[in-house]
Amino acid sequence: MSWIKMPLKYDGKCVVCNLTVKKNEVGFWSRGIGVKHEKCAEKNIDLKCIICDGSVGCPSCEFIEDCNPQAVSPLCICKKCEQLEDPFVSYKNAVIEKFPILNIKI
Repeated sequence: MSWIKMPLKYDGKCVVCNLTVKKNEVGFWSRGIGVKHEKCAEKNIDLKCIICDGSVGCPSCEFIEDCNPQAVSPLCICKKCEQLEDPFVSYKNAVIEKFPILNIKI
C-alpha cells in the first residue's frame, strides 16, 4: 500500500499518534489503513526484533509498502534472525516468552 499526500476530506484518527487529523489538513491517506498527520509520516519508524530485540530495519525492508508497522510492531523479526537454522521455532518461543497471557501450548 502506498500513502497519498493530500488535504483530507474528513476528520479522522491518525494511525500513528491516535490524535484527530482535521478536515482540510494536509496528511497522508492509504486505502484500508487510514490517515496520518504529515509530521507523523516523517517519523522514521524502526521496530525491534521479537527474537533478539535488535533493529528490524523497517526503512530498508522490502515489505515496507505493504506493512503497517504500528500494527505489527511486537511481532516482526530482523534479517539476522530470519537466517537462523529454524527461525519459526525461535519465533514461536519468543512469542510464548513475551506474551505469556496468550497461554500458547506447543
